Amino acid sequence: MNFADYPLNAICYPLIFMCLAIPAKIISVNGAEAVAEVQGVQRRVNVALVSAPRAGEYVLIHAGFAIKKWTEDDVREYNAITRDLEK
Repeated sequence: MNFADYPLNAICYPLIFMCLAIPAKIISVNGAEAVAEVQGVQRRVNVALVSAPRAGEYVLIHAGFAIKKWTEDDVREYNAITRDLEK
């Protein structure tokens, strides 16, 4: 399954059937709304819960809301873990 197959507020990891928060890169910000990208798919997300979000930063998204900023190292670690789960 692909990320694009799920609506952003219901991303569920297909192997374990549980909803997860996912990291996304902010593309643009307009007030409390941003466009964020995950695996090449861009979606609108609410960024009101994170402090001073900027384009280029990573955030953790759950149910359509950015809930925490992440570093590039956090995203690399997440990607390595999910790759291992898919094997």
